[in-house]
Amino acid sequence: MQSTEVEVCIYGAEIVCASCVNLPSSKDTYDWLEAAISRKYPNQPFAITYVDINEPHTDPEKAAFAKRVIEEDLFYPVVVINGEIVGEGNPKLKRVFEEMEKYGFCAS
Repeated sequence: MQSTEVEVCIYGAEIVCASCVNLPSSKDTYDWLEAAISRKYPNQPFAITYVDINEPHTDPEKAAFAKRVIEEDLFYPVVVINGEIVGEGNPKLKRVFEEMEKYGFCAS
């Protein structure tokens, strides 16, 4: 099965979520996921984006989701793959990888 490019979005803020005080920051989670996905699925197309929920965003879809994170008090970082929430607060690699494999990604 051929993999299709997926978009991984990490929604978060510089200030750590009140419920996530002892967890990595949103930016640290972004860096960690980018490295983990690249290692597990080398040469397979994906884009990863960090969206600060407190900053304006030019993409209306990302701006709307950032607003949703705030209004619904979602635990951030929130990891979204092609529009599907796959993790909040402390995302699990297993869940992220399961979602990636739905799009044809194969571990190397």
